[in-house]
Amino acid sequence: MEIRPVRPEEHTELADLTVAAYRHSGYDEDGYEEELRDVAGRASGAEVLVLVDDDGRIVGGVTFVPDHASPYAEFDAEHACGIRMLAVHPDAQGQGVGEALATECIGRARRLGRHEVILHSARTMRAAQHIYERLGFERDPNLDWWPNPTVELLGFRLHLS
Repeated sequence: MEIRPVRPEEHTELADLTVAAYRHSGYDEDGYEEELRDVAGRASGAEVLVLVDDDGRIVGGVTFVPDHASPYAEFDAEHACGIRMLAVHPDAQGQGVGEALATECIGRARRLGRHEVILHSARTMRAAQHIYERLGFERDPNLDWWPNPTVELLGFRLHLS
């Protein structure tokens, strides 16, 4: 397995994978699919990473938000970074892909000297939340927010030492 930046010719593949993963988890917010599909936009304002399996197939992706100045930041703390749109192909779930991508983001945060990693997760994404908790993220209700009246996103924070 290899984690690397997404290539332009892979944007559509990662977009399809991300939408499929979100639907598989039960998350289906009206209007969010367009944002999930905008891999090129995310790559211009953050770091979009993919995990490629030994057969050369993209099985997961994540958007690493390096600082609060990124248009993809869901936080304003100068010492933080974020994880967004972590997605694992439904056929590859339970094989460590999500954990590998989250761990890569944590490593990038440490290398940048950040003090914490912030992310949000929909209530339906229990498998992802178990990964985050296993990696040391803690629920922070102060970070919860509602992008629209029917969608609640739960906030998680990992303090880095």
